[in-house]
Amino acid sequence: MIQRIQSVYLLLVIIISGALPFFVTLWKDAEGAAVVALDEPFVFGMYIGSSALAIIALLAFKNRKLQFVLGRLNIILNFILLGLFVYWSLRVPGEMNISEKGIGMLLPIISIVFLVLANKAIMRDENLVKSVDRLR
Repeated sequence: MIQRIQSVYLLLVIIISGALPFFVTLWKDAEGAAVVALDEPFVFGMYIGSSALAIIALLAFKNRKLQFVLGRLNIILNFILLGLFVYWSLRVPGEMNISEKGIGMLLPIISIVFLVLANKAIMRDENLVKSVDRLR
């Protein structure tokens, strides 16, 4: 299971979306207080959902098609989260209390990159198994 490269990529996604958002600042509000994922319930749920999908995909190593579908769903979830961050950061400053953006807003981009790499490795494995089955 862990000897495959997609398992390493999925493990990195679990760390990025499961642990880092709770330590890394998403943004600073108007008073200068740092906002992390625990302060925003919707963002917290999205990060936990992304981490849960990556854990399920990691544990479904025998079913590559399910792994691939879960990776795609996780990519869509991270794009929604990224779109939400972009929307919040581009709103008029009086409407949303974001005064300074933090590094936490880039975490969905890093997760998407690792998920795309994991999906490519999963498809490579699937194509290898299909080519071996043709020879039988």
